[in-house]
Amino acid sequence: MAKSTRGTVTAFSPFDARADAEALRKAMKGMGTDEETILKILTSRNNAQRQEIASAFKTLFGRDLVDDLKSELTGKFETLMVSLMRPAYIFDAHALKHAIKGAGTNEKVLTEILASRTPAEVRNIKQVYLQEYEANLEDKITGETSGHFQRLLVVLLQANRDPDGRIDEGLVEQDAQVLFRAGELKWGTDEEKFITILGTRSVSHLRRVFDKYMTISGFQIEETIDRETSGDLEKLLLAVVKCIRSVPAYFAETLYYSMKGAGTDDDTLIRVMVSRSEIDLLDIRREFRKNFAKSLHQMIQKDTSGDYRKALLLLCGGDDE
Repeated sequence: MAKSTRGTVTAFSPFDARADAEALRKAMKGMGTDEETILKILTSRNNAQRQEIASAFKTLFGRDLVDDLKSELTGKFETLMVSLMRPAYIFDAHALKHAIKGAGTNEKVLTEILASRTPAEVRNIKQVYLQEYEANLEDKITGETSGHFQRLLVVLLQANRDPDGRIDEGLVEQDAQVLFRAGELKWGTDEEKFITILGTRSVSHLRRVFDKYMTISGFQIEETIDRETSGDLEKLLLAVVKCIRSVPAYFAETLYYSMKGAGTDDDTLIRVMVSRSEIDLLDIRREFRKNFAKSLHQMIQKDTSGDYRKALLLLCGGDDE
């Protein structure tokens, strides 16, 4: 995962892995479980420190910390604590593996991860997937998807997006015209043009293309995608466009819709809160407040309960009201 200082979780200091391991063992030993101690320790240590705690736990007690958490905790709170313990480098590969295993594919997870990760992160995910699961991620994904949705996933999996550099205004104009002709001006839609341009051009270039597209067509590119495509392809194209514009804004929206309305999509809420906690959750919080007229903290407070809520609020790390 990209190292960044915009996370809400940072290295805890002074850190003592053995003391934490002992406190966790005490919290789970004997009758009853001290959930408060568990959630306070695990949400306030960064991922690298949690791995050191797991190692100390095994050294001191000959027990596996994750196995103990699974046997002592239940429900969403268990899922969140176990997710926090997953080594950062394997987090995305693990999520993708579970999205494509068994009956039915979880397109939402494929879309979220492959649209939002940098080319370097995608290359890392592919490598880890191969090492950990002895399988080729691209083969697994193509085996479970089809059509233009599959094509765009494969393009994103190549992780060959142009690096940001000098912007060629001629190419900006050309790409905007090509997209206009492939969508609004055409009877039917030439999806391949959208896939190639949105999947391979640099981030800074595409931001200019979106502005130029608005000038030429009078529409935001999102409006065109909404009208001209449908289903999983539409969702993936929109996710790519949103991430090109702003990754934190994309995740703010993802979090908002995971909690909005009846019921909560806890899998998404946990995945995003854990995976962004050391990368850009401060920026996500700012976008959330700006775009949804309430803070992420408030929405979690209202939408969840118990130890699960306490732990999520500690990860959130503050209220922006």
